[in-house]
Amino acid sequence: MDINLPPYDVKWRERNGKREIFDFLRRRYVALTPEEWVRQHFVHFLVEHKGYPKGLLANEMELRVGEKRLRCDTVLYSVTLQPQMIIEYKAPDVAITQHVFDQITAYNMLLHVDYLIVSNGRQHFCCHMDYARHSYEFLSDIPDYSTINNNQ
Repeated sequence: MDINLPPYDVKWRERNGKREIFDFLRRRYVALTPEEWVRQHFVHFLVEHKGYPKGLLANEMELRVGEKRLRCDTVLYSVTLQPQMIIEYKAPDVAITQHVFDQITAYNMLLHVDYLIVSNGRQHFCCHMDYARHSYEFLSDIPDYSTINNNQ
């Protein structure tokens, strides 16, 4: 799958006729879907190229609102274990639309993070939230981990 992320040494296997990819955050093999391909490349990009600590990232984090269950694709936590960033992935052939931003915004109504990222592996959008001004700013690039920690 053609994506706009650096390559890494992918670990994958075939099991029961289906391909699986190793998720180094969950420490297990998961079904290799186009969205999972993007997630694994993006998380490796954050850790290997942007300096994000592997121990503060979590994939497939469940949120509960009453009876409703939502699942964030990836969450970055601060060193005090407060949610700091939500990342939503789509398959490379899925366009990033307003609906995708509405989805991540719904998650953020619960978590109130500083950064929102949406990626389909080809395009990446990052917003920095400004709760004091009730606004947000699109950033030109995914920030390095050192940058987001200096903003706290």
